[in-house]
Amino acid sequence: MKINKYEFNLRTKLVLYLLLIMINNKTIAVVVPSYNEGKQIGEVIESMPSFVDRIIIVNDTSKDDTADVVSKYINTSNYNESSIELKNLTLGKFIATKYNYADKVNFEQNIKEKDYFSKSKVYNVNVNTDRVILINHIENGGVGAAIATGYKWCKDYNIDCTAVMAGDGQMDPDELESICRPVINEGVDYVKGNRLIHRSSWLVIPKVRFFGNSILSILTKMASGYWRISDTQTGYTAISNKALNAIRLYDIYKSYGMPNDMLVKLNIAYCTLREIEIKPIYNVGEESKMKVMKVIPTVMWLLVKSFFKRLWIKYLFRDFHPLFLLYNLSIILSFFATYYGVKIGYLWLTHLRPINSLTIMAFIFLSITSLQSFFFAMWMDIQDNERLYK
Repeated sequence: MKINKYEFNLRTKLVLYLLLIMINNKTIAVVVPSYNEGKQIGEVIESMPSFVDRIIIVNDTSKDDTADVVSKYINTSNYNESSIELKNLTLGKFIATKYNYADKVNFEQNIKEKDYFSKSKVYNVNVNTDRVILINHIENGGVGAAIATGYKWCKDYNIDCTAVMAGDGQMDPDELESICRPVINEGVDYVKGNRLIHRSSWLVIPKVRFFGNSILSILTKMASGYWRISDTQTGYTAISNKALNAIRLYDIYKSYGMPNDMLVKLNIAYCTLREIEIKPIYNVGEESKMKVMKVIPTVMWLLVKSFFKRLWIKYLFRDFHPLFLLYNLSIILSFFATYYGVKIGYLWLTHLRPINSLTIMAFIFLSITSLQSFFFAMWMDIQDNERLYK
């Protein structure tokens, strides 16, 4: 049967409309952490796709006119109209039964935890119906703290899918649907963009940032347990309502190590993950506030602490696994191997006395055993976390 051009276009439009309806069946919000983004924030708001139900601008005490620019959009009906009215779950009343005590504890915790977040104030008067929401931090908290504040708002208003986009226009809004769709339609808990797998990444991304990102990505694989990931520093992400409720949002690292810390927390909570290819975007008027060489050592120390935290919580307290013993055995043996290695080197350089053959054998044995334990633990870690990829 032949289909004429008119029927083809009509069917295409119908399919696209149905796809849009599928997205709008779930509430979608975008958190936009902002600090001195007065020049770019307007374009971010205007270019936001129509399927986004809420745009949460978290102003982290900007010194420019960021708050004024956003407030103008809030007072302009063309950009602030929303057909969906939301309600704050924490303002509701919990009906207790003899079977839902655990739910009651969670409900009360959601109310109490507000005190743990950075102090802030919502600008909007019609917060339940406005599409653009402005939250002003009282004190500067950092990009991680700003995202945590936005996450908390979305959690309280029961948003189904919450994305994060930067306020400097470095993220293509046309890619937002591909970031959100796995969360909405396939039940993936966390979706993150990946710039490093894009064919232009080596040509577009500044070499210092590419190198720093690659180093931190390798370390984050080990710390988080998500061994397939790369480009861990991208902030273009989407998270499910389930995942928002599975982690302590107020405990998210407050500075530039937030994406790395987030991955560790999600892995401990057994959240599923997927990466989506996105374009690297630079030179669109953004002004980077991150000092790469200063951030890397800080994030590396964060990852070391996070690695041990994941081991102890996930593989000892929650669900014991042999890799916990192997990782720790490897670390202990490496200390002894290092001791003998330093001793051998010292005697070889100073020629104080001949090096005992037993010392050499101890060094070799401890080094080999430590490496074997480490690689066995790594292999088990990789195998165990395969179930978290969707």
